[in-house]
Amino acid sequence: MPDKHIRVVLPGLLMAMLLAMLDNVIVGTAMPRIVGDLGGVDHLSWVVTAYVLGATVSTPIWGKLGDLYGRKTVFLTSIVLFLLGSVLCGFAQDMPQLIGFRAFQGLGSGGLMVGAMAVLGDLVPPRERGRYQGQFAAVMAVAMVGGPLVGGFITDHADWRWAFFVNLPLGGAALVLLALRLDLPKRRTEHRIDWFGAALLSAGVTALVLITTWGGNQYAWGSAQILGLAALAVVSLAVFVVVERRHPEPILPLGIFRNRNFSLVSGVGFLVGFAMFGAITFLPLYQQIVQGASATNSGLLLLPMMGGLLVTSLLVGRMITKTGKYRIYPVIGGLVMILAMVLLSRLDADTSKLESGIYMTVLGLGMGFLMQTSMLIAQNSVELKDLGVASSTATFARSIGGAFGVAAFGAIFNHRLHDLLADRVGPQAADRLSGGGGGGATIGPATLGALPAQVRTAVVDSIAGATSSVFLWAVAATVLVPLLAVFIREVALRGGPETAQERAESTLVAQEG
Repeated sequence: MPDKHIRVVLPGLLMAMLLAMLDNVIVGTAMPRIVGDLGGVDHLSWVVTAYVLGATVSTPIWGKLGDLYGRKTVFLTSIVLFLLGSVLCGFAQDMPQLIGFRAFQGLGSGGLMVGAMAVLGDLVPPRERGRYQGQFAAVMAVAMVGGPLVGGFITDHADWRWAFFVNLPLGGAALVLLALRLDLPKRRTEHRIDWFGAALLSAGVTALVLITTWGGNQYAWGSAQILGLAALAVVSLAVFVVVERRHPEPILPLGIFRNRNFSLVSGVGFLVGFAMFGAITFLPLYQQIVQGASATNSGLLLLPMMGGLLVTSLLVGRMITKTGKYRIYPVIGGLVMILAMVLLSRLDADTSKLESGIYMTVLGLGMGFLMQTSMLIAQNSVELKDLGVASSTATFARSIGGAFGVAAFGAIFNHRLHDLLADRVGPQAADRLSGGGGGGATIGPATLGALPAQVRTAVVDSIAGATSSVFLWAVAATVLVPLLAVFIREVALRGGPETAQERAESTLVAQEG
């Protein structure tokens, strides 16, 4: 597509992505007000879980539907569903209603990120796509920093329902712009929707998300509930593989995994999600408890990480567009992320905000080498007819990795926190403070000041030590990223000049797929 057309529709794509990334952050900040109005504090986690579940389950399905029915129609449908879910959440009268509407909103959210990346893939050939990496990285930075600020403002100065209604002007603008100006090639194909495969995938993914959400928190890892969910996940996904091999229009074509680059970059995405999203989940708690930041300012303290991400994404995007080479960047990104995790494992109660900011900058630099580059490689590894599936699968791999990372590192954090508190204040007090006795944790920014000075010091030191342990364990996952990335094969990006050697490599990779 001409650059002029891309510049017109790009703001709509960026606004749709921003919607998907902002929502959970804003709602999370407003949750105390929501619970105060609707009650149901025992169902608090489900407000987040229902949204994540809806988004994760629907992500692969949105990608396939876009391949079958056309990217524009399916993408606009996901925006409409998301906005309708936002309105319903804003008018919820009790906690069960809010949870149900959040699941519905999540179904729409699953198509926003995937749709934006797939539409960009239709508009821009891979060789030129690097030029737009920085703009998508900037959206991530705005969401990470702006989300807590918007959520904090709504919590302090407006009704909590505006945490959902705030989506309407942004989403409405994106919807109108894309409906009027987005012009994609129309394809006519015969469709046979793999509904059985979609149901099996949804059941398996739902079980996996619930395991990572409930395991070690609501239910013990060895409980009948968790083991039952594990059995359901294994059986559903095993049958799913059998069904997908036989269906003429599989919801997830397994043949794309025969492509070496696609399989490797999906593994890289899973590991990045596992290490990055799993580990940085605990940074706001460290910043608020140990460094004394407010909930709103803890978002601003992530600015160095987002700055590193933005700078690297811009540079890498320009270099890929200029040279057509990309293989080295995931390797470098993995090595930089290892260094970042090692540095962050040095966090303690005496670490200054400047020092932790430098560590987070290094992490952002590593992320910038990996985030958009891995999507670019995934899209370049498949035929154009499977572009939506490739985009959704890459996103799905990262999301599942993040879910498993949050669960695994959450267990590590809680176990280490309890042990450190037990050493400092005794086992009984540690149970009360960390929730190890089943009564729920009492550690929080609001309650910290009410603790005796000696106990408060013990809590601060223990939070710092537990956070350090999480990043130390994250090194083990991160070290696998460059080991996988080094086996990625350099294949000419579509849309650029190809040498005879690159054409031969492209043919060989296509034969593998």
